Amino acid sequence: MFSELAAIDEHFPWFFTTLSFIFGAIVGSFLNVCIYRIPTEKSIVSPSSRCACGSPIAWYDNIPILSWFVLRGRARCCGRPFSIRYPFVEFLTGVLFLLCWIYFPPAKALCGWVFVSILVSSTFIDLDHMIIPDRFTIGAAVAGLILSFFIPSLHGQGGDMILVDNLRSFILSSIGLMIGSATVLWIALISEIILRKETMGFGDVKFMGAIGAFTGWEGSLFAIFGGAIIGTAGLILFLIVRPFIRAKPDDESGLFGRAVPFGPMLALGGLIYFLFLHEQIDAYFLENAQMLFGSE
Repeated sequence: MFSELAAIDEHFPWFFTTLSFIFGAIVGSFLNVCIYRIPTEKSIVSPSSRCACGSPIAWYDNIPILSWFVLRGRARCCGRPFSIRYPFVEFLTGVLFLLCWIYFPPAKALCGWVFVSILVSSTFIDLDHMIIPDRFTIGAAVAGLILSFFIPSLHGQGGDMILVDNLRSFILSSIGLMIGSATVLWIALISEIILRKETMGFGDVKFMGAIGAFTGWEGSLFAIFGGAIIGTAGLILFLIVRPFIRAKPDDESGLFGRAVPFGPMLALGGLIYFLFLHEQIDAYFLENAQMLFGSE
């Protein structure tokens, strides 16, 4: 079976890459359902997809990405507009699945698909509701630990010592979970003492633990501080363009005084590490460890 798949990949190198994007877009369509229904405690299984007017959406009007453009962003049944965010989530998930397939061997790419799905869902739920449900934090952490044991290549393990590599990968995942969540927890506690108000929800602590379970402690630290840098850059950009934006008449608080979700920043930091910078960041931490402890 594996030889046949290898032969297909050799003769048609575009086949699996295209398939990974299509599969990612399909998963993205399901993630849209999760993003909308899970925070309101609705079933993600039934009923089937429906328009805001209550009419069921036909399968040919529910094709990922394409249906939105064919229908020009309006429901066929009643003409109501629906958000461009639906095809955006589908396209984004498809691209991220594609990148995982391109950059990683199949087993690690599969782990990446799980990780990406968790990050995308958590990001948009946090943006909408300022919460990250436990199934995307605690559940994701458990999934990261399990995948780390059975697919040790997730943490760069994979030699001849099968059980040893599995245990090493599981330990690295556990360390990432503990360091990631503990670091965010201490940052939240210290910030609360200094600012005398809650600055970060406990969901962010659990979410960071989940990211660490997939990326290890190096990835968790990069996600935390990389996320802070991204958030700062976004704030600076907002302050630059704010004078050119007309505020709503009832909007007196502006940006300050509002809670800003940190989960999307953590997700983006973890994603950048996982897809693009894991080798460089790991080498950086290793070099600093050698300088500090004098190891060769």
